[in-house]
Amino acid sequence: MQPLADRLRPTSLDDYVGQAHLVGKGSILRQAIESGKLPSMILWGPPGVGKTTLASIISHQLKRPFYTLSAVNSGVKDVREAIEKAQGQKFFSAANPILFIDEIHRFSKSQQDSLLGAVEKGIVTLIGATTENPSFEVISALLSRCQVYVLKPLEKEELAHIVNVALEKDEYLREKNIEVAEFGALLLFSGGDARKLLNVLELVTNLATAGEKITITNELVENAIQTNLAMYDKSGEMHYDIASAFIKSMRGSDPNAAVYWLARMIEGGEDIEFIARRMIILAAEDIGLANPNALLMATTCWDACRAVGLPEARIILSQCVIYLATSPKSNSACMAIGQAQQLVRETGTLSVPLHIRNAPTKLMKDLNYGKDYRYAHDFDKNFVAQEFLPEEVKSKKLFEPGNNAAEERLRQWLKERWKEKYGY
Repeated sequence: MQPLADRLRPTSLDDYVGQAHLVGKGSILRQAIESGKLPSMILWGPPGVGKTTLASIISHQLKRPFYTLSAVNSGVKDVREAIEKAQGQKFFSAANPILFIDEIHRFSKSQQDSLLGAVEKGIVTLIGATTENPSFEVISALLSRCQVYVLKPLEKEELAHIVNVALEKDEYLREKNIEVAEFGALLLFSGGDARKLLNVLELVTNLATAGEKITITNELVENAIQTNLAMYDKSGEMHYDIASAFIKSMRGSDPNAAVYWLARMIEGGEDIEFIARRMIILAAEDIGLANPNALLMATTCWDACRAVGLPEARIILSQCVIYLATSPKSNSACMAIGQAQQLVRETGTLSVPLHIRNAPTKLMKDLNYGKDYRYAHDFDKNFVAQEFLPEEVKSKKLFEPGNNAAEERLRQWLKERWKEKYGY
């Protein structure tokens, strides 16, 4: 028998639960679907919020051929074969077939490269699904050819609605006399994941035989989960909550808690590359210039874990976690790029000052490109004060050194050279 989540998978936008900002009446994606002018897209969101279902509904509603690949077990050869099949079905003015790739963030650069031509030429309309930030996990050439739509975790009311629909519409559950007295534990263990919610519901309702009354309470759900804890942990219990606790423990300089949450992830079957990636991000975002070696340690940890694998990788991860948790913290680099990006959005494409423009031709030199540029190495201590920002924003200060020993030295270094400009 099919799992409950598969039996209840919706086939139309009207039955689809959640993501009203994307597929509600008058929303941007719904308009694209209803007009038939569908862009290639990346659906980014946590597990169980309807990425695969939405791709299937789009294909069904637009009556387009639908090819699906999982990045976990598909290679370049599989991608090319799917594209060839799609190309063989595209006749005259027929709409593009849809190629759905689940967990597209797991594709290597070469695998993603193999999609470019087909997407660019319109052989297929790509729909990729990912739980990871596509800015980091999808190559820029492919990302530039796709719209990115962000799917949100399901709200409590939406999850409760899914339970009620299951009890009302599923032919097997209708045979049982089921009443939901309490939703709390059902929603807690689902973690906003509709698939996990239906798995828990099925687990609990399997305790009753046909015709027997079962009242779902928090205690009943908790007991059922405890009985099946090993199975439930393998699916990555509270995946995002535990990952959040892991990051916040390192950011908060608590190595005991950080190692505990690391153990929770390892015991739950979490992908060690996922763990290592999170530490690389933390090393840059939360430690940064306070200890630049942290980023080197984190990237080395990533490489070592990929080379060694479990079980030994747990030791490498533990060493890196403790190092990051006990490192001094600074987010000055993160704040600086954030402020710089905001300044660019506010001021647009300001002109590069003439004296720091490149001047490879005589015409450019005649136009004063590079004129009055002062070569730093010609001066004492390899430094000379001059302006490098556009005139309109030259007074803006974007980098503020953090309150730690390493950045205090940076503060003094800048102050000695720039005087008032970097006086802080």
